[in-house]
Amino acid sequence: MQVQSRTAGFSAIDMLCVVSIMGIVSAMAVFQVEAGRSSVRGDGAARNLIAQLSTARELAISERRNVEVAFPGPNLVSLVRHEVPGGTTTLKTVALESGVEFRLTDGVPDTPDAFGNAVPIDFGPAASVMFGTEGSLTDAAGNPVSGTVFMAIPNQQRSTRAVTVLGPTGRVRGYRWDGAAWRPL
Repeated sequence: MQVQSRTAGFSAIDMLCVVSIMGIVSAMAVFQVEAGRSSVRGDGAARNLIAQLSTARELAISERRNVEVAFPGPNLVSLVRHEVPGGTTTLKTVALESGVEFRLTDGVPDTPDAFGNAVPIDFGPAASVMFGTEGSLTDAAGNPVSGTVFMAIPNQQRSTRAVTVLGPTGRVRGYRWDGAAWRPL
């Protein structure tokens, strides 16, 4: 009787190839995850700003008081209620997280709404903006004003986001820069 010998397993070359392929795939995944992280951080900051603007508008309508939206720092947004007969009350101040700042990004054009991109917080000549009791965004004189707030993480173009407000209606809209064009958020 003849016994056949079978060898099972992998050779050192087989294992080396598998480990090399796993290393290459892992390295590619790390780069993709890092690129995705800045995009997710930008989305979070834009949604935070949209929430603050929407809150200001809803408070102005429901409380029948003008609610000013101020930007006191490179990543801060404050909601300030104007009292009758005078005075103001700061309702809250919120910071954009994850290193996102109000800033323009080189090579990124204005949003499709085209309200301006001369500065990161662009409401034209208005020194301050507020939501009125009917929901519109106005300047201090009560004139409707539209504008855009741009934000990004420094040196990370894919994190660039913009939030626009249409003055007469107070409509708030968010945009994401995908590297080639603005897309709705």
